[in-house]
Amino acid sequence: MDRNGFPRQFARTRRFTLGVPRDFTVSPDGERVLFVRSASGSDPRNLLWLYENGQERPLAEPAAPSPGVTSYAADLEVRVVAYVLGGELWTVHTGGGAPRRIPTAGPATAPRPSPDGTLIAYVTGGALRVVGTDGTGDRLLAAPECPDVTYGLPDYAAVASIGRSRGYWWSPDSDALLVARVDASMVQRRYIADAANPQEPPRCIRYPAAGTPNAETTLLLTTVAGEHTPVRLPRAAPEADVPGAWNAPAFEYVVTADWESAGPVVSLQTRDQRTLWIVAVAPATGDFDVLARQTDEAWVTCPPGAPRHTAAGVPVLPQVCGDTRAIRIGSVVSPAGLQVREVLGTVGAQVWFTASEDPTEVHVWCYDPSREPGFVRLSEGPGVHTAAVGGDTVVLDSRTEDGQTVTVLHGGQPSGRIGVLTEEPLVTPQPVHLALGERELRSRLHLPSWYAPGGRLPVLLFPYAGPGMQVVTRARAWYTAVGQWFAEQGFAVLATDGRGTPGRGVAWERGIVGDRLGPVLEDQIDALHAAAERYDALDLGRVAIRGWSFSGYLAAGAVLHRPDVFHAAVAGAPPVDRRLYDTYWEERYLGHPDVRPEGYERSSLLPHAHRLTRPLMLVHGLADDNVAPAHTLRLSAALLAAGRPHTVLPLPTGHLVTGEGVADKLLLLELDFLKRSLKI
Repeated sequence: MDRNGFPRQFARTRRFTLGVPRDFTVSPDGERVLFVRSASGSDPRNLLWLYENGQERPLAEPAAPSPGVTSYAADLEVRVVAYVLGGELWTVHTGGGAPRRIPTAGPATAPRPSPDGTLIAYVTGGALRVVGTDGTGDRLLAAPECPDVTYGLPDYAAVASIGRSRGYWWSPDSDALLVARVDASMVQRRYIADAANPQEPPRCIRYPAAGTPNAETTLLLTTVAGEHTPVRLPRAAPEADVPGAWNAPAFEYVVTADWESAGPVVSLQTRDQRTLWIVAVAPATGDFDVLARQTDEAWVTCPPGAPRHTAAGVPVLPQVCGDTRAIRIGSVVSPAGLQVREVLGTVGAQVWFTASEDPTEVHVWCYDPSREPGFVRLSEGPGVHTAAVGGDTVVLDSRTEDGQTVTVLHGGQPSGRIGVLTEEPLVTPQPVHLALGERELRSRLHLPSWYAPGGRLPVLLFPYAGPGMQVVTRARAWYTAVGQWFAEQGFAVLATDGRGTPGRGVAWERGIVGDRLGPVLEDQIDALHAAAERYDALDLGRVAIRGWSFSGYLAAGAVLHRPDVFHAAVAGAPPVDRRLYDTYWEERYLGHPDVRPEGYERSSLLPHAHRLTRPLMLVHGLADDNVAPAHTLRLSAALLAAGRPHTVLPLPTGHLVTGEGVADKLLLLELDFLKRSLKI
């Protein structure tokens, strides 16, 4: 096999994301489906598409070198669509006609049509404005008081860690908006420089590292005429509502927000994440009523899409039932043992959601109170399934080990397909799924296609193993293809989802509280040894580990703490000092560093630099604004001070490495480093 062919394809297809349809929106009558997809499996231009009457057609086809339509928003009936190209606001009508550029007061971002399709709100220069769909009547709704204030945009923690990407919400009547005001003046500044182009000035970002101030997010109501009403949200939860709180129980996080038929509904969370209030806001006065309170000794979380209400106003709320993350629909609770992943939407009285019975699979479910039984699973076959719904139409997005399919169902019956244009990987993943050790650790083993029983293979661990992501599922993904490519180069490749990963229950997720590394590393070692007991091919005298971001941290920690098990590591963008990572993510597991410093000390790799005795390659993009390059530089400095040889590879990239000439060459450099280190 040509070892260069797959890396080139991996880079050219941007991790096989090109040609993948995504961001589906179904009209309430079920007749129209919007989505974004690039022009082909190797063309990076994103096009806006419409599926209607069994056919798909492009609505917007930006010319190269524009990246195209990366996101969009539509009115309620999916007739008017707004998007941004290079700071310019554009609209297109699904009924026909060419896209139209709408004049704005400055470079636009976050456009969103009103539900009735007559107006478009957008943000420019931190100010929220509104303009007519016909391009007339542009006017200011809320202006920032200083450069550190924005209206209509989410704060860093909301986007990076909470998962809230919006900063304003239209009223159903299109006459008002609920708007987030973000004051980031108290948040630490970080300066991201382009080291490859020193003539360019550094970029300043506001980054709330663990233990430091967050941005202050408040809400206001504004009419389309610009009349403001402050939202009088609770500032703090009563002490009795905060079990074992480690600081003042202030509501620092706006977790979710929406404007439903009865008015705005907002979810608020305390800094320690142990208390969540769901409140209804009165549109006329800005006062609130508490709809639900939830507390937990570790943390409270909402699945994406919750809370919400059905058409009749029945609340859909998150609920923990023993070890299960469930949802409660009125007085009805989702089935026992079903781990709810996401609430997809409501249609009339129906509630659509995804959930797992087995952590390696995710399926689409529907609750319909008019049917018996009320809860029904729609998706079939092992895989990771999700959906978009509207009317009696369901767009079922299924990812299995054979690839991805997108099926359009009307009235429960398949009526068409939306094309998936992704290139087929030059290597075909052939994973063996395993449940290893006493904890039945879900794992995926790749052996070379040419392997003959009796031979011995060096082992490469290729996990992620961090919260928020699984790599051991019954679905093909870029990492299964990369794992197989490494296997074809002569490795037995093992990936394991251990404690802290989602989909396996509350206690499993909380297994890393107070220690970000120890339990995770223990699970990787247990899985490795259990796999070696089953497969003689695994040579425990030659074991390496590679990873990026959290798994880069894990890889570096593996060779520092357990050189008896791991003989080489490649650590990409490793967050080695947990104090440098963001508030929401780190404080959930380790608490506030001023109050609970022991968790940060236990989880840091810097004090253990002197223990390195194995080959270690550190890789980091110098423009990384997620995991700062300071992590790698500080670890390298500590290794240097301890006299420990190691390799550092700086890259001219951000956190993700996807470009041709970089992503492909990095795979080959890693391969050569691992083979050299293991004396293959």
